[in-house]
Amino acid sequence: MSNTVLKTVALASAIASALVAQTSTATAAGDKEKCFGVSLAGQNDCAAGPGTTCAGSASVDYQGNAWSLVPAGSCTTMELPASSDGTARNGSLEALERDIPA
Repeated sequence: MSNTVLKTVALASAIASALVAQTSTATAAGDKEKCFGVSLAGQNDCAAGPGTTCAGSASVDYQGNAWSLVPAGSCTTMELPASSDGTARNGSLEALERDIPA
């Protein structure tokens, strides 16, 4: 085989692999949803508002504007510890105003 044919086959294989990987990731992400206020400090998946920039940037546990991916349908029913003043906490599909660092 010529060098050009080998390069073409290698490029086509790389593109096909990338497409398969992207499809697999999209399918896996389809079984997840963003859930705000459930991650521990430094363990959020990405930014949601002031005080976060991206993965691992939440500075307090259960920060209301930081989200994590959780199994679809489980966000609002997750059992979380109450806040220091005894207020119940739940996950939310939208950013929350609670536990935002000053």
